[in-house]
Amino acid sequence: MAEEKQCASASSCSKESCEGCPSLAGNKKTSFLEEANPNSHIKHVIGIVSGKGGVGKSFVTSSLATMMRKAGYKVGILDADITGPSIPKMFGVHGPAVADENGSFPVEAEDGTKIMSINLLLDDEEAPVVWRGPVIAGAVKQFWTDVQWGELDYLFVDMPPGTGDVPLTVFQSLPIDGIVIVTSPQDLVKMIVKKAYNMAEMMGVEVLGIVENYSYIICPDCGKEIKMFGESYIKEICGDLNVALLGQMPMDQKFAQAADAGKIYAVENSYISIAKEALELLDK
Repeated sequence: MAEEKQCASASSCSKESCEGCPSLAGNKKTSFLEEANPNSHIKHVIGIVSGKGGVGKSFVTSSLATMMRKAGYKVGILDADITGPSIPKMFGVHGPAVADENGSFPVEAEDGTKIMSINLLLDDEEAPVVWRGPVIAGAVKQFWTDVQWGELDYLFVDMPPGTGDVPLTVFQSLPIDGIVIVTSPQDLVKMIVKKAYNMAEMMGVEVLGIVENYSYIICPDCGKEIKMFGESYIKEICGDLNVALLGQMPMDQKFAQAADAGKIYAVENSYISIAKEALELLDK
């Protein structure tokens, strides 16, 4: 491969060093897109990202998938958070995933959501995945190339936090239609959101909107909203970035109980209902 001439350090570039370089996003002749499994027919691939951990990204992923499933769409979740997989637990699914000569099959949850996660391939679900970045990135690619997803309207990709190997691999290797950024209302949120936003912009990926989690709790006695992290500035941030605010979710015990019971699909999350419109617009 020729040296990447748009990169400031092009004189020292090699094939290996250039493959992970965001500067390649501007080079239309270069593509690292991987072919999907021949038995996968997926209309839209949606990435769920966060600039930092602990903001409920996997919960938002499962909520979006559940919402679209209840609306009658065929939905799957690719759990790209290899070292911290939580999607199978939330949907109450277990391995081992089965395979044939054409590849592996995702495991189907009770509501019909198709799921592939490293936890569905391990003999022991509690065993840690102690892998280096390139191996983890390779596993994520295999979830796209080797898994027979069948017919899907939406495949949600639950990414690990940050802007490292896996988000970069997903942005470059999968045909991402757009991403949803998940955040929480802490003071440092503006910087964290902008990191995720700027990475998407560098990679040429559309930001469909932002979901704020842990916005408040509702007092069980008086019904008053209590803002545990102080005032939220997410509306101002969305205005500055010119992206949609897809919802502000409170800390709600029923969500945690449903996730722990493996029945996250059994609860309604009306706080992000506007996200449905954003996802359906992809067909128009």
